[in-house]
Amino acid sequence: MTDTAPASGRRRRDSVDRRKEIIDAAAAIFSEKGYAATSIRDVAEAVDILKGSLYYYVKSKEELLFEVIQEVHQGGLANLEGGRRDGSALDRIRSFVERHITYNARNLAKMTVFLHDFRSLGPELRAEIIEARDVYDRHLRALIAAGQAEGSVRATIDPRLASFSILGSINWTYQWYRPEGPNTIEEIASEFADMAVNSVRSPGWTGKA
Repeated sequence: MTDTAPASGRRRRDSVDRRKEIIDAAAAIFSEKGYAATSIRDVAEAVDILKGSLYYYVKSKEELLFEVIQEVHQGGLANLEGGRRDGSALDRIRSFVERHITYNARNLAKMTVFLHDFRSLGPELRAEIIEARDVYDRHLRALIAAGQAEGSVRATIDPRLASFSILGSINWTYQWYRPEGPNTIEEIASEFADMAVNSVRSPGWTGKA
């Protein structure tokens, strides 16, 4: 018997860990310098390997950008799955906003890359990300429409425009939120959720959100 299998397993784990380190480093540099101004050499130097060695883990700078953005979406969709399922539509909208802002704040560099450099992807990769991104928008629109059906959301609201407004405001937090700022992320998430819910609430709704 030999330890070939365990050693092979360790090598695979090391490779996965190294790739994650490279993606995280790329996200930080893209966030600071912008995708266009960042070179593969910049990323290689950040993780202390040769430029040529970096291509063992990724094929191109564009692949790095895609991986950063894809990671944001995968985390965001997992976050969406964990949202509140019970209560009124307003309760679920509140949960959606709080969780989305909290996720954004904990992934500032990668959110910055997505919102700034998403269009730097080629058409095929960009289309793949758009398809995943639209899941978020459809989910929020469905919550707003469900609120209209139950009477908690104003019937005159266009779910599409309301979704754009709410997502736009909570996504913009990446521009100004700083962990060392005067408000905790929990405080910010709660206040933004209040504003989102109050912006669509029906005046006749007596339930809580």
